[in-house]
Amino acid sequence: MTRGSVDARSDEDLLRAHVAGEPDAFATLIERHQTYLWSLACRTSNNPDDAADALQDALLNAHRMASRFRSDAKVTSWLHRIVVNACLDRIRRNRVRRTVPIPEYDLLPLADDHDQMAAVDLSISIGRALDTLPPDQRAAVIAVDVEGYSVSEAAQRLGVPIGTIKSRCSRGRLRLAQALGHLREC
Repeated sequence: MTRGSVDARSDEDLLRAHVAGEPDAFATLIERHQTYLWSLACRTSNNPDDAADALQDALLNAHRMASRFRSDAKVTSWLHRIVVNACLDRIRRNRVRRTVPIPEYDLLPLADDHDQMAAVDLSISIGRALDTLPPDQRAAVIAVDVEGYSVSEAAQRLGVPIGTIKSRCSRGRLRLAQALGHLREC
């Protein structure tokens, strides 16, 4: 293939070509889904640095485990699960390390409905509230409520039963409602 041309092969064909030893097949596959995988890692991780590290770990794992892909799901679902698992592993490892918390500073009160900072403040508040959720609840809430997957799709992507996704979303939403209760109108 020449540089700049689009590879018309399916994701599954590219993964098979990678396993068969084609040197550029895996890179082509990842380039095709890089934006989605990066946004997934950012939403699942606590910060961009962890997201970058987790995504790198995930892509190395996918590269090494490509021969184990069973074709019972889409390649994107397989990659999704590897990235989420890498993010959750990094979050678990980070919990073991001792850290010194950075003091929190109160955000300025929202000025009015036309103030663009209101949207930024709301986004920061929601992001902080999501960060307080346990990793399994955060992954479920993000998959269903942020990414818009159905409960069954989220269950498949995260590799857990449908009932588990429902309970994780329910518990996560309750915790989010409590954490964000200060944003309600009086």
